[in-house]
Amino acid sequence: MSDTTRRTFVTTAGLAAAAASALPALAQDTPPTPKAPTTPQAGAYPKPPFPNQRQPWPGLASRMSPRPDHGETSYKGSGRLTGKRALITGGDSGIGRAAAIAYAREGADVAINYLPAEEPDAREVVQLIEAEGRKAVAIPGDLRDEAFCRKLIVDATRALGGLDILVNNAARQQTRPDIGSISSEDFDATMKTNVYAPFWLSKAAVARMGPGAVIVFTSSEQAGDPSPDILEYAMSRAAVLNLAKGLAKQLAPKGIRVNAVTPGPFWTPLQVSGGATPEKLRMFGQSSPLGRPGQPAEIAGLYVAAVDPANSFSTGQIFGATGGGGQPG
Repeated sequence: MSDTTRRTFVTTAGLAAAAASALPALAQDTPPTPKAPTTPQAGAYPKPPFPNQRQPWPGLASRMSPRPDHGETSYKGSGRLTGKRALITGGDSGIGRAAAIAYAREGADVAINYLPAEEPDAREVVQLIEAEGRKAVAIPGDLRDEAFCRKLIVDATRALGGLDILVNNAARQQTRPDIGSISSEDFDATMKTNVYAPFWLSKAAVARMGPGAVIVFTSSEQAGDPSPDILEYAMSRAAVLNLAKGLAKQLAPKGIRVNAVTPGPFWTPLQVSGGATPEKLRMFGQSSPLGRPGQPAEIAGLYVAAVDPANSFSTGQIFGATGGGGQPG
């Protein structure tokens, strides 16, 4: 080594040592870089007031303002559901859509059910699932029909090659000022959609599920703290929560788990298609401690956790996302 090379080496090594000794001091002055959450834009999610808007039931997410975030660009999977086959009702929009996107990105093939009027939203979900290289199955139909519920399970199982996960998510919610304004037809439609259908679907699914399968029910914070203008909806969510707890005990010996997710106020078509009055919709979510409604992307992770094989000791559990408003026990 020449003298010039030796001097360069010594100088460089000295600078490197000095820099290394300064690192602890610099670390104290420079705040650590935060890890990006699943939804890095959560701090910028919209807060009320929202634009006046109204859609006929069941509503489309694609026509909402602002449009909900279902995790289309933010949810990142890690293979937690690789090889699983899932059926999600109400999978075209809202919370069901967020779950469908998350499941596909976690490695699952996904079938979604929705009403024929929701076809535009459903087509978008199918494209998102297929973009992940997963199989997407779209099965439109009305869950208020028991025969269709049985057929839905048969068709989804056949198309997917089996059924490992059932997410009973579809719901009907219509605001009414008092009990006298709830017609028998309204009450029947809500109960058929929110209570009968999950019962019919679960009954048919259990006959085709094996150990390791999971059933998930979407309930609501309304199950424990009902709002006065959506009585029958709140009643139905309480019934579903009770069903989830009881069915979990019944199916435990078969190795089939059952869990429930209880959302608080979430920005979905459920609200703009009659689930809230125009006045309530304008300030929707303001009363939550976070001061805004949740976006569907913010609850997708709970639907993954509820069925994740890594959580195999979790059955009869309630996974809540209420923005700080508590959850039913």
